[in-house]
Amino acid sequence: MNSSVETAPSGSAAPLSGGGVPGRYWVLAVMTMVYAINIADRFVLSTLIEPIKAEFALSDSAVGFLTGVALALFYTTAGLPLGALADRVNRRNMIAWAITIWSMFTALCGLAQNFWMLLLARIGVGVGEAGGTPPSHSILADYFRPSERVVAMSIYAVGVCIGSALGGIGGGLLAEHYGWRAALVIFACGSIPVLILLFTVREPRRGACDPRGEVQREKTNFRDSLRFIRSQRSLVHVLAGGTVATFSGGGLVWWTPAFLGRTHGLSVGEAGVQVGLMNGLGGSIAMIATIFLMLNLAKRDPKWQCHFAAWLTLIISVPAIAAHMVTGLGSATLLLWLFVPFVNVMIGPTLALIQNLSRPDMRGFTVAVLLFTANMANLAVAPQLIGFLSDMLATQIDDPVQSLRYALAFAGLTGIWGAWHFWAAIKWLPRDLERAGSA
Repeated sequence: MNSSVETAPSGSAAPLSGGGVPGRYWVLAVMTMVYAINIADRFVLSTLIEPIKAEFALSDSAVGFLTGVALALFYTTAGLPLGALADRVNRRNMIAWAITIWSMFTALCGLAQNFWMLLLARIGVGVGEAGGTPPSHSILADYFRPSERVVAMSIYAVGVCIGSALGGIGGGLLAEHYGWRAALVIFACGSIPVLILLFTVREPRRGACDPRGEVQREKTNFRDSLRFIRSQRSLVHVLAGGTVATFSGGGLVWWTPAFLGRTHGLSVGEAGVQVGLMNGLGGSIAMIATIFLMLNLAKRDPKWQCHFAAWLTLIISVPAIAAHMVTGLGSATLLLWLFVPFVNVMIGPTLALIQNLSRPDMRGFTVAVLLFTANMANLAVAPQLIGFLSDMLATQIDDPVQSLRYALAFAGLTGIWGAWHFWAAIKWLPRDLERAGSA
């Protein structure tokens, strides 16, 4: 399997080929924009839940399947082979194809005339988006050294805030003025400028920024990759922690616009603006603060990244639960501001750990594993389970409209479970970093 390797100077910038705009921070900016439109095209549908539900006369369970499960099943299933493909092909070109595909199907979502047409288009969005993230992460790992990846990935994670804000504020306002169909078509067209900028990025050589400065030329297969992942016990715990934290954070935020509308009487636009500001403004401020923190801590023992992710996941679970139990809009909004902006802060340290605990020839696939588990939790399990629980509670309480708030409060308890996995990863972290070549 190791019959041929190519080397690069240890710790050097990734050797490049072809033309384009130079500079690894330009590459980071473009990859962040790609991530932002990925999240925006995904998040906008959650903002439009109520008008879609009304037009097609859907239950909460059906909405959960349409907006979450349909995307997740194909996003995550396609993600594994596409993640493996990212370890074999030109990653920049793969991202370009992914953007084109998911944007086209986002537009088709807006043109759907019934539930089944919307479902099929949503599946297409999932398949397209599955091809964008693994190669993006892999490219960034070849532009930044292991000690720099936590900063790079924290900057990259700002794309979640930007995309969520666009999906929340933009989707809500466009829907109120032009309807939910037009909002989806406009979002699809918004990908074109980013697609153009993507072609200024050069494809780096794999493993060029790792201490060993080498990369496997003969590619590993699924079995080799899975075997290595299973042998990295800290990596398994980080993957599990990231998955559960995504459920307890992103899964709740997915339903927040609907919660604000039903429980507190906000319109689609008002709820979208509220959640968009929490994600965009609040999330960006939290992310920027995290980046400065990463700059100060990046050279320290990597164990601090696990401590950071664990404490953050645990602490924000408190306002996550309380926000859905209080009765006043003001109190709920304040508590949501203490929860929603911090949901994505742990993404940077988590992604950096995953990149550093993986071999260069397996990074695309390992990211795809995280996407599989985390997005199943966020896009499939959370919308469907919370929707099912809400429907079930609606038959058991005096005011059925309030069922969603209780379902969300219960789901917030899972943050405790996610925090435990990050702490459990610490024990094997030094050994596993050495095995991956990132020590």
